[in-house]
Amino acid sequence: MKLLLDQGLPRSAAALLSDRGFDMVRAGDIGLAAATDAAILDQARIDGRTIVTLDADFHALVALAGASGPSVIRIREEGLKGPDLAELIAETVGLRQADLDSGAVVTVRSGSVRVWRLPVGSRPP
Repeated sequence: MKLLLDQGLPRSAAALLSDRGFDMVRAGDIGLAAATDAAILDQARIDGRTIVTLDADFHALVALAGASGPSVIRIREEGLKGPDLAELIAETVGLRQADLDSGAVVTVRSGSVRVWRLPVGSRPP
C-alpha cells in the first residue's frame, strides 16, 4: 500500500513501515512541509496514496467535497513512538485494506477502528 505520512508523525515510523514493504513518503520529504491540507490531499490523490495523520481536518475536507478519495487514516493516539505508530498503522491497513483501496476515512484510537466509506454518506456495495 502507498502511504503519505503527514507532518507531526515520527520519521522513524516511515522507515519501519518501509522495511515492512509499504511504499512510504513523508509530506516534508516531498516538499509539502508547509503545504495546506488541501494541497496534501491533492498530492495524495495524484499519487494514489492513503494519508496517515493526527489531523481531523482531512476527514472534514474529504467529506465536505463529496470526494471518493484519497483515503485517510486518522490516528487519535498522540505521543506514540515510531515503533508503536508503525505497528498501529500496519494493523489498521491489514484490517481495513479493502476499505482503504475502495476509498474510506478511518479513525483509529486505542481498541477501536471506525470506517466511513467514500464519498461519506454513501452506502456500502
